[in-house]
Amino acid sequence: MTDQLQEYFDRSLEFNNQVLIIKQCSSGDVGCVVWDAALVLLKFIESDFFKSKHETLEQKHVIELGSGTGAVGLAASLLGANVTITDLEEFVPLMQLNVNTNKALIKGSLMAKTLKWGGSVQEFLPHPDFILLSDCVYYIQAVGDLVVTLDELSGHDTEILCSYEERTIGQNLQSLDKFLTLVNEIFVVDEIPLNQQDPVYRSEDIHILSMKKR
Repeated sequence: MTDQLQEYFDRSLEFNNQVLIIKQCSSGDVGCVVWDAALVLLKFIESDFFKSKHETLEQKHVIELGSGTGAVGLAASLLGANVTITDLEEFVPLMQLNVNTNKALIKGSLMAKTLKWGGSVQEFLPHPDFILLSDCVYYIQAVGDLVVTLDELSGHDTEILCSYEERTIGQNLQSLDKFLTLVNEIFVVDEIPLNQQDPVYRSEDIHILSMKKR
């Protein structure tokens, strides 16, 4: 048990006047920790601007892609949304651990499931009200499949909220360019201005896009 506990370290996140405890892995893939773009997105859905536009997330159907720790989807469930957090199969145990750790705070519902981009999305339909994703556009090999999944998951009333951090190393710029080119063919893409984001959790290097089908 001690060895198992040592695999994780906690990160406390204040959200909706409560404290989320997010278990992160001390070693592993990039999806094992909470990245800044995820913090910016989860605080955005708590922001005054988001609340003025959408009033409430209660009973809304929400899917998070590339969830990693599941922090963003967890936050949405605290606001009453019915959320499915998704990632590759190897991340499901970490997501489920964070569901279990925070289950007393969950106001809506929360499930952790496997979803491989480019694969069937049938079990995740009907189309959700919101799709959330953060820092998912830096693997150029996966961008095409990601956009296919976004297209198939979303209906005309679905709003996609995508946050990402600008990075200049490796293939990050090419990956982002490819992503933006592909999504603009399918969706109307608007960037959320900094002054409409959380006053503390925002950065000029981190962008939030709102997308809806054309």
